[in-house]
Amino acid sequence: MAGSIMQYVLYLAVLVVLAIPLGTYMKKVMYGEKTIFSSIFTPCERIVCKVLHVQESEDMTWKQYLSSVFLFSGIGFVFLFLLQLLQGALPGNPQGLAGTSWHLAFNTAASFVTNTNWQSYSGESTLSYLTQAVGLTVQNFVSAATGIAVLFALIRGFTRVKAKGIGSFWVDMTRIVLHILIPLNLVLALLLVAGGVVQNLKPAEEVMLLEPVAVSASSEILEDADIDLETKKVTVDGKLVPDARIITEQFVPMGPAASQIVIKQTGTNGGGFFGVNSAHPFENPNALTNLLEMLSLLLIPMALCFTFGKAVKNKKQGTAIFLAMFLMLIASLSLIAVNEQSAATMLSPNNNVNMGMIDQAGGNMEGKETRFGITASSTWAAFTTAASNGSLNSMHDSYTPLGGLAQMLQMQIGEVIFGGVGCGLYGMLAFAILTVFIAGLMVGRTPEFLGKKIEPREMKWAVLACLATPIAILAGSGTAAMVPEVMDSLNNGGAHGFSEMLYAYTSAGGNNGSAFAGFNANTVFLNVSIGLVMLFARFLPIVGTLAIAGSLAEKKKIAVTAGTLSTTNGMFIFLLIFVVLLVGALSFFPALALGPLAEFFSGIA
Repeated sequence: MAGSIMQYVLYLAVLVVLAIPLGTYMKKVMYGEKTIFSSIFTPCERIVCKVLHVQESEDMTWKQYLSSVFLFSGIGFVFLFLLQLLQGALPGNPQGLAGTSWHLAFNTAASFVTNTNWQSYSGESTLSYLTQAVGLTVQNFVSAATGIAVLFALIRGFTRVKAKGIGSFWVDMTRIVLHILIPLNLVLALLLVAGGVVQNLKPAEEVMLLEPVAVSASSEILEDADIDLETKKVTVDGKLVPDARIITEQFVPMGPAASQIVIKQTGTNGGGFFGVNSAHPFENPNALTNLLEMLSLLLIPMALCFTFGKAVKNKKQGTAIFLAMFLMLIASLSLIAVNEQSAATMLSPNNNVNMGMIDQAGGNMEGKETRFGITASSTWAAFTTAASNGSLNSMHDSYTPLGGLAQMLQMQIGEVIFGGVGCGLYGMLAFAILTVFIAGLMVGRTPEFLGKKIEPREMKWAVLACLATPIAILAGSGTAAMVPEVMDSLNNGGAHGFSEMLYAYTSAGGNNGSAFAGFNANTVFLNVSIGLVMLFARFLPIVGTLAIAGSLAEKKKIAVTAGTLSTTNGMFIFLLIFVVLLVGALSFFPALALGPLAEFFSGIA
């Protein structure tokens, strides 16, 4: 157990050590300061701006900035939607895969444009190399860059005084992609390829198995089967199995996986190249690639906290926001780790199953890869649901009830425990504005944040941004619970079946993209409804954030006095965590009571 604790601590420590210098670098990039890569990427930036006919000094109002976000995202949505429908007639399709259905194309386009990357399909058997590379991977870059761009628009709202503009969306996007995402992902992609992750353009291959496998008519593997290859007969315990089939070959998928996997991690996208995501040995073959991919999950979201502190010239404020997120992450990770290591009571009825750790992994290993074990799997589960990433190296459907609850709650409170790149931090800043207003009312002080007075206009938009995720999740899952066909998509009944459905809409509303597994979401109703939830939960907070940015930019700075409420001390950090959890608890306790909590208490009854 001590070794597992040290492993958890090491993961978190390395992450913080890497995030601090990256935060400094990103601040320099966005403010046009010289960096070690300026000589390479600054000329490229100027060329792109010239081609787009964009002036580097362009300054948009918040409505112009918002219009650019919608225009850019809309074009990406239409392109990806059509690409999926037409992939059967396009090159880059060595498997000869047909175009997808319209509702799956709608769902996937909405998913990748919103940085959610929910997948109602299995990548290697549904999408061509062209669709994955030109469609999905490109959206992984630009949807991540969009979130970071909106964050910097908000930062300018805090730092500018009596100004109309909050920057240029096109300049921001260009700098983020060229100076931040491309170099970081190029280095990580090379490391992943060196670690054994697949990156080629070969068609899938069929290889001979070292030993044949017998399966029943229902495709279940027959254990302890005696196989006679000459007569092609299969017997189990001396009895002939007449409908058994002998499998001697295996389908081995290929393709440009590493280039998509790396940006799915660093951009908090999460969409896997293969159906089982980073549990697949070609996406994540060993402990080294697992470490690199796992650290990438939270690297940019965590670094942006330090970027924020430097950009607003208040490092203590950035540290305070970071600590609030970090403490909630530790709490969630602890809840997941303890429950997975000890396992649920129903897994060991009457102590018939040995859950000890002597000569075995111990705990709940169901749905987890033996090459990663409980510690690396639990850490990944906590990181990916905190980062609104959604990539998996284990099956969340097999986690204990409270382990699954911790993952859902991290997404339900608005993807603000670091959250997605950019969107996690601007979501937390909306909660910070809400906290400042509430705290000001409690102690009779004027609500101020970073030298800007918080008034009803900012409060209304902040509340809208904070409640967008709960509204999307509860409305979507509540509607789905009344649709009969949804029941046919569940892998389980009862409380766990409800958790599967709730998790699906939580993942969509939290812009996460992970799934409980076993939930068949590829139906017309589920594809369309989940797609609409993703679009609503992504763009409504963006509208609120940019409106706040525009309003704050027009305000004057207020001098700090003895009566100014501190937003950098321990009390503010506590209040911020309390408000975030309060919104999540009040919104979702009834739903969680019907799902993971009901399952937990039924197991110990």
